[in-house]
Amino acid sequence: MSKETAIKLFEEKQVRTIWDEGQEKWYISIVDVIEILTGTDRPRKYWSDLKGKLKKEGSELSEKIGQLKMQSSDGKFYQTDVADTEQLFRLIQSIPSPKAESFKLWLARVAAERLDEMQDPELSIDRALEQYLKLGYSDKWINQRLKSIEIRKELTDEWKKRGLKAGAQIAVLTDIITQAWSDKTTKEYKVLKGLKKENLRDNMTNTELILSMLAEASTKDITAATNPTNFEDGKKVAEVM
Repeated sequence: MSKETAIKLFEEKQVRTIWDEGQEKWYISIVDVIEILTGTDRPRKYWSDLKGKLKKEGSELSEKIGQLKMQSSDGKFYQTDVADTEQLFRLIQSIPSPKAESFKLWLARVAAERLDEMQDPELSIDRALEQYLKLGYSDKWINQRLKSIEIRKELTDEWKKRGLKAGAQIAVLTDIITQAWSDKTTKEYKVLKGLKKENLRDNMTNTELILSMLAEASTKDITAATNPTNFEDGKKVAEVM
């Protein structure tokens, strides 16, 4: 079952998502949604209490909630409660929030956009461009960032062709490459920049983006040339950087 992770923005707040190609649906982090709708600084506690309440009421919703590994603010991947869009629509009914209706509209739009992008991949680039412009990034930075996305995808595709698993294994290799060109792990780099859930690359300068692109493009070329066949061989290639 192929999955694709992505960070979506609702009113400039980050929502972690995973696209399941087999089922053609998004799975979305419940605690991220709760944090947005309630404004609480303890979304996990809120969700734990809500799950208990739903169970007492005899709701089957809490029993059908699944878990997938998602990247946390510390850069590591943890099992995280997720819901598909249909489940979230039902869950939102149990969360009193003035943002509920606008979030539902956003959720429906995100689902529709993904299906459109599957038919025309260029739409995803156009939407990324639009989002960065709304956030106030310069044209020069946006061009670098979109190029970095392209190079990153070429590298991860090369890794996946060799059987490396999306998630933990690719995160480890990314960490090795990041440390090679910046002398810092991804987590250390985020701490340096004062980031939590924010995307590290969205907070890089033009120079940092160029350095990361060079490192990842070189790793992709070396991987293609040496044809590593397992995770350990992949680590050796990444360490060359």
